[in-house]
Amino acid sequence: MISYSLICDRSHKFDAWFKSAEAYDEQAARGIVTCPICNSVKVDKALMAPAVSRMNSDKLSLSSGHPQQAEIREMLRVMRKKVTSEADYVGDKFAEEARKIHFKEADPRGIYGEATRDEVAELIDDGVDFLPLPHVPDEAN
Repeated sequence: MISYSLICDRSHKFDAWFKSAEAYDEQAARGIVTCPICNSVKVDKALMAPAVSRMNSDKLSLSSGHPQQAEIREMLRVMRKKVTSEADYVGDKFAEEARKIHFKEADPRGIYGEATRDEVAELIDDGVDFLPLPHVPDEAN
C-alpha cells in the first residue's frame, strides 16, 4: 500500500491510499481518482514530506496534542534559524543555483530560497540533493 497527498484543480488537499504506484497511475488515467470535497477528477500528486522513522523503522508521527510537539517545534525553529543565518538567500533563483552547485558550475555553499513545484520536480529528476526548509508557525496559530 502507498499513501499519496493529492490536490485537485480547486486546490483542495487530501490523502488517499493505493495498492501501488501503478494502481494510482491507472486509476488517475481512467479518471476515477476524485476530490472528496468537490468531486473534481482533475487531481494531481501534491508535494509530500518523506516519512520520518526511528532506527527500528517504526513510523513516528506527532499530532499537535503530542507531549513532544513543542520540543520538536522548537528544534525545527532552531534548525531554520541556523540555516537562514549561515546560508545564502538566493530567492526565486534557488533551483538555478542548486543545479549549478550540484553540477560543479559554482562553488559549494549553503543556500536557501524558493522554488516552484515544477522546479522541485526537475531538481529531483536531475538528482540534486536538497531538503525543504520547514515553516514553523507561531505558537499562537
